[in-house]
Amino acid sequence: MSRIDTTFAALKAQNKTGLVTFITAGDPAPELTVPLMHALVAGGADVLELGVPFSDPMAEGPVIQRACERALKYGVSLTDCFGFVREFRKTNGTTPVVLMGYANPVERIGPDNFIRKAKDAGVDGAIVVDYPPEECEAFAHAMRENGLDLIFLLAPTSTTERTRQVAKYGSGFSYYVSLKGVTGAGGIDTADVARRVSAIREHVKLPIGVGFGIRDGATAKAVAEVADAVVIGSRIIQELENTPQDRAEEAVRNFVATIRTALDSK
Repeated sequence: MSRIDTTFAALKAQNKTGLVTFITAGDPAPELTVPLMHALVAGGADVLELGVPFSDPMAEGPVIQRACERALKYGVSLTDCFGFVREFRKTNGTTPVVLMGYANPVERIGPDNFIRKAKDAGVDGAIVVDYPPEECEAFAHAMRENGLDLIFLLAPTSTTERTRQVAKYGSGFSYYVSLKGVTGAGGIDTADVARRVSAIREHVKLPIGVGFGIRDGATAKAVAEVADAVVIGSRIIQELENTPQDRAEEAVRNFVATIRTALDSK
């Protein structure tokens, strides 16, 4: 079993909802990335998504776009992301880390090279936003052969055929995007999320994480009634934007702890 599989199996055994948290590598400063990863875990995160900075993050709203811009000013690259995970693994060998980004950086170094470097660094999986599942059979197979999970997005507009493709090629967990829009967009309709997650489960047997639009404990708790995990990113980035860097770790840990408490109270 992968670290992701092990984590979700443990959560299910404890009747707990997973908490998946996102930050952009290199934001607000490269030297804070690994300490922030540890702070997220200390606050109660079960899976970490580490965003790979990219100049055209098409699925991201303005908050994460700004995070990418800040990281790119420091020259943070995919290679640096591998380094951050390798450093994190020196003291944390259990928390899954998923790299989230876009096809261009993966294609630049080559999919096989990406898999090798990711495995060597201690990465557990990847979300490549603009890799459609129907074009990923070989890549998904190679990822699984190396103990890595390829995680796909599903949206309110996803067809039944696309859902079946995700079921066929995805592993680890599936990520349901709760809004027709970009990250950090407005509030979500939890009743609609419940209906759509139920429909997805007819085809996808993986755990389902729900993200986009989850900004506080109340929303997280409501989504947790139907999801295996909630995913929070933009709200964490906003916390970093509004906090001096010397208090960034504390702020992130405390915010994540409020979400963890809300999830555990359901």
